[in-house]
This record gives sequence, C-alpha cells and structure tokens, in this order.
Amino acid sequence: MHSNLEQPGRFHLLLASQGQPVQHGWWNSESVARGKLSRWAGAYGTMPGGRITLTDKDTGTVLQAWPHE
Repeated sequence: MHSNLEQPGRFHLLLASQGQPVQHGWWNSESVARGKLSRWAGAYGTMPGGRITLTDKDTGTVLQAWPHE
C-alpha cells in the first residue's frame, strides 16, 4: 500500500517569488487544485514577483497560471 507521501497527486501547484519556489502541493483532484490556486492567489497575491502555476504531471501541461500573462 502506498501513502500520498510516496505517490503525489496528479496536479501540482507551485508558488514562486522572484523565480524561487516558496510553497507547493500535490492533489489528485483538478478542481481541488484549482480551488487552492484561487486561495493562494488571494493569500499571497501581494508577494513580490509572485507566480502560481498549476501543472498536470501526467501530461506536463500548465493548466493555469497566476497572474495571467
């Protein structure tokens, strides 16, 4: 049996400031990960050079980014 620590979820959320990672998380549900992105944008939106990306690890596709380019 594998725990979530051994097998991270499919959807990876990364918060970076000035290009340096600050916080990240993995979720199995895309809708949960998108909700987290919205909450992180609200909580960390004033961080200098802040950027949040949501990536599907199975396809390598960036699904959403904040701020929008």
